[in-house]
Amino acid sequence: MVDKVVLPGGVAVTVTAAEPSDLPLIAGLFQFYIYDFSEMEPPGSTNFELGADGRFEPYPGLDDYWKLDSFHPLLIRVDGHPAGFALVNTHSHRDGGPVARNMGEFFVARKHRRAGVATRAVAEVLRLYPGSWEIAVVERNLAAKSFWPRAIAAAPGVRDLIRVEGDGEHWRGPIWCFQAAAQD
Repeated sequence: MVDKVVLPGGVAVTVTAAEPSDLPLIAGLFQFYIYDFSEMEPPGSTNFELGADGRFEPYPGLDDYWKLDSFHPLLIRVDGHPAGFALVNTHSHRDGGPVARNMGEFFVARKHRRAGVATRAVAEVLRLYPGSWEIAVVERNLAAKSFWPRAIAAAPGVRDLIRVEGDGEHWRGPIWCFQAAAQD
């Protein structure tokens, strides 16, 4: 069963497990995700260049999310329409080892930002996957550094929320660590 949450204004937000047939959809959404990241690159960077076909390189390892038991690809929909994705894995940014849950990537299309969609999607992801979590944010992503602590704290059942800084070797930027309790 898919839990649907209706935001003020009648907007329905759902988070569901992505099927293997959804891989092209998530790969397409990744083009917008990478585009958003490209504006954060410093002058002279060669990262996130468009290819000859006008597209960014595919996200490496995306298909692993359908192959590995501890990886979970999720689709975020608004009123039934694709609006983003979340990729949950077990890679720790604190020491490079495993962690119970890590938000590998998270994206909500610009049209749906600042309307509560992303915050609601985060709460739903944490409800679906309770346990020990890490969410790391790239140092230069100012919007995400503002969003994540608020979204995590707003989710029901979150406790023991702390912020640690990456060690500069495994990660540069803040890492939020917390417990997400199972919901009834």
